[in-house]
Amino acid sequence: MGYVVLAVSFGLEGTSFLRSVRQAMPEAQTLHRDLIEHVVATSDPTLRAVFAEDAAALIGLVLAIAGLAAHQLTGSAVPDAIGSILIGLLLVVVAVVLINRNRRFLVGQEADPRIRAAVLQALLDLPEVARVTYLRLEVVGPRMISVVGDVDLSGDDTESRVAVRLRALEARSGPLQPSPTHCSACPRRTNPP
Repeated sequence: MGYVVLAVSFGLEGTSFLRSVRQAMPEAQTLHRDLIEHVVATSDPTLRAVFAEDAAALIGLVLAIAGLAAHQLTGSAVPDAIGSILIGLLLVVVAVVLINRNRRFLVGQEADPRIRAAVLQALLDLPEVARVTYLRLEVVGPRMISVVGDVDLSGDDTESRVAVRLRALEARSGPLQPSPTHCSACPRRTNPP
């Protein structure tokens, strides 16, 4: 009976794990990461937690089956107890990794350098941007980035016109990938008085 329960549990956990893999894989490919690297680096704590929990559950079920089989083969309860201890240690390791990774996002982690490079290039590709002198991308939530930058605009407009152009630039930056949740562009004086 124990094997049946473990087999059903393995099937259910395996289904959930495959769903999290299917969700993470396209995101990882888009960002040119392997699956594990993406799951560890993603700003989505739900994806990371589901993936880690399901992976740990599958490993734990394999350990439980091995412990149960060894118990039946040897007649000793020691292999079963060792399997239980290993499952507990596995859960502790997963919990510590998840706590540490989620803690980093609470203090405003800077976005991945590849994302920063893509946003910088997207800004430089805009015809009204002559150059970007400062750019900070900060993760503020799952798949949300705050973008703050200093840009030099092309042309020589009056101050009131510059403000209008900056607001238009901020509005146009929405299609950047990943989509910024907040975008601030500040003019920079190239010739101070």
